[in-house]
Amino acid sequence: MFLTFFLQLRTAGVPVTLREHLQLLGAMQADFVAYDVEAFYFLARATLVKDERFVDRFDRVFASVFKGVEAVSGSADAEIAARELPEEWMRRLAEKHLTEDEKKLVESLGGFDKLMETLKQRLEEQKGRHQGGSKWIGTGGTSPFGAYGYNPEGVRIGQHESRHRRAVKVWDKREFKDFDDDVELGTRNIRVAMKRLRRWVRQGSQEEFALDETIDSTARKGYLDVRTRPERHNAVKLLLFLDVGGSMDDHVREVEQLFSAARAEFKHLDFFYFHNCPYERLWKDNRRRHAETIPTEEVIRTYGPDYKALFVGDAAMSPYEIAMPGGSVEHWNVEPGRVWLDRLTGKWDKAAWLNPSNPRYWHYTQSVGMIREAMDGRMFPLTLAGIEAATRALAR
Repeated sequence: MFLTFFLQLRTAGVPVTLREHLQLLGAMQADFVAYDVEAFYFLARATLVKDERFVDRFDRVFASVFKGVEAVSGSADAEIAARELPEEWMRRLAEKHLTEDEKKLVESLGGFDKLMETLKQRLEEQKGRHQGGSKWIGTGGTSPFGAYGYNPEGVRIGQHESRHRRAVKVWDKREFKDFDDDVELGTRNIRVAMKRLRRWVRQGSQEEFALDETIDSTARKGYLDVRTRPERHNAVKLLLFLDVGGSMDDHVREVEQLFSAARAEFKHLDFFYFHNCPYERLWKDNRRRHAETIPTEEVIRTYGPDYKALFVGDAAMSPYEIAMPGGSVEHWNVEPGRVWLDRLTGKWDKAAWLNPSNPRYWHYTQSVGMIREAMDGRMFPLTLAGIEAATRALAR
């Protein structure tokens, strides 16, 4: 079973090693967990998963390999007679925090030995399925044996889930699915990817308590020596250039999520809009894009070279918009779009382009290739993995 688990993790793309597999087996032999599938789940995850991006894949494999293990047995009528319920399992259940009333109910059966004996006897006496009641093995009753009923010391047989929410299947919750590379984009996982751009620096007055330094200084001097340090601030400065209108209308949701995540993540952030390709003028309000624009030269003069530039657009346009004067579909541009793109990337050499269209179709569009060339190949898909690749490029 554990070897199958290991191999399926590798097949799912979780980078688990043989050494880690052996460590898990060693922990099981040392009785780190016993008779507790939830504890085994956390032990296996802590041993085999090194990166939170793979936790969701781990959960899916765990649910597939160990499906049904959380129940005592898999079928009420077909399998219960073929399986012996270890008495040790039942005895360990007594160590769970029973109330006084529950203990009295258990004692009324004559203890666990009597409980197991009664179970075997009723299996022999019962002929067929039973619904409700308080004696036979079945569903919906108060018998100590069965499913979907209630008895404080009952044996759950053939029930797919705990009706009283006592068995918490954390692997089915998949709380880490947002961190996986192959999931749909969301604001949360975009923010996780953009954290790679963070570069914390110390600046300002000393007003943050430094725990490690205080402990070290106190130990060295023999008396309490409180140490402080400057607060941390995110020093990354980011400029977002966002393509709007036309074919970008199909990607509004993804771009909105990226914009929301960026605004929440970076203290020093500014943004500008363009259509298809940057030209001599940009804008900040799409409703007044023709009345209130900002000269691109002014943007270049205003922001220092310590900023990083991130362009977002599908790069789908006529090649003339990039290469020729007058190629713009909205106005007469005196200079080609490529000239302005070169000026922007010349000012901010830490620049990248995120493309929301599917990378499989990029080579069918000539303008995508021209933009990629202008960006020195730094065009990435607007996916979680693509954002991480872009942020690595910007952080170099």
